[in-house]
Amino acid sequence: MTTSIAENLLNIKQSLPTKITLVAVSKTKPLDKLQHAYDAGQRVFGENKVQELREKEPAMPKDVQWHMIGHMQSNKVKYIADYIDLIHGVESIKLLKEINKQALKHRRVIKVLLQFHIAKETTKFGLQINEAMEILTSTEFQKLKNVQVAGVMGMASNTENKEQVLKEFQSLKSIFSTLKTTQFPSEDYFKEISMGMSGDYKIAIEAGSTMIRVGSSIFGKRNYV
Repeated sequence: MTTSIAENLLNIKQSLPTKITLVAVSKTKPLDKLQHAYDAGQRVFGENKVQELREKEPAMPKDVQWHMIGHMQSNKVKYIADYIDLIHGVESIKLLKEINKQALKHRRVIKVLLQFHIAKETTKFGLQINEAMEILTSTEFQKLKNVQVAGVMGMASNTENKEQVLKEFQSLKSIFSTLKTTQFPSEDYFKEISMGMSGDYKIAIEAGSTMIRVGSSIFGKRNYV
């Protein structure tokens, strides 16, 4: 098992363009599997539940970069604010204000990605471009000095139709470009497009992804609870 995780990571990394960040989605996976991935050189891990993140963070080496990739509740930000590297799924000024508040307590700046709804499925979370513009141009947002919007994130429809998936990813790239031009023209930190998972990351990279979230292709399909 150790070898296969290392081999999986190597195979994926060898196929990636140099500037792509690989987030190893370690949700529901036991610590020994995370350690195997760490020993193989992986440093960026993504969790989707705060409780699981709180259990794993103290047990792993301190140079791990933890990403929160699940739906983030405002009342749970305080539990991860002292070490979280990036929060992927931000879609409200309320959450941005809470992240800023908790980051300030720890005298740090927390990076976030705005999540956009690009899939046809109504179950997916996310903003529309007009809602994001409203947030980013608000006086409330301008006051937030301890939260940094580092880019965008989105999830494509769960479909075998590759053309549809490509169009959805291209729409997120277009949203990124619009926000970059209008809201972050000289901010170098606004650079991430987080899209693509085990089943569709190659299509996402074709569409301009800078960050992919891969779980089963690294750790295997079986989940551990």
